[in-house]
Amino acid sequence: MKLKEPNALNFFDLRKLKVPAAHFEFIVIPMTYNIEDALSKWIEEHLKGRFYVGKSLSINSQNKGNAINTCIKVGFEDPKELSYFTLACPHLKY
Repeated sequence: MKLKEPNALNFFDLRKLKVPAAHFEFIVIPMTYNIEDALSKWIEEHLKGRFYVGKSLSINSQNKGNAINTCIKVGFEDPKELSYFTLACPHLKY
C-alpha cells in the first residue's frame, strides 16, 4: 500500500519526530548496518501518521554480566500503524 495522495504532515515537515513523544507506542529493534535509514524510508512510503526512528541503548543481562547494546527505537502515534509495521515491514524478517 504505497501512498499516492500528498500528506500535510510531510509538507510541513512534521511527520518524522526528532525526539520520541511520551504518548507514542514503541518497538525496539536490534541494530544492524543501515537499518535506521531503511526503516524510515519504508515507513514514509507505506504509512501516513507521525513516527519516530532513532538510536537507543538497551541492557542485555542474559549471561553472567550485563552488556549495553545499541538498538533502534521505532515509535508511532497510531497503535494500528505499529501493528501493521511489525507485520508487514520486510526489514524485520530475520
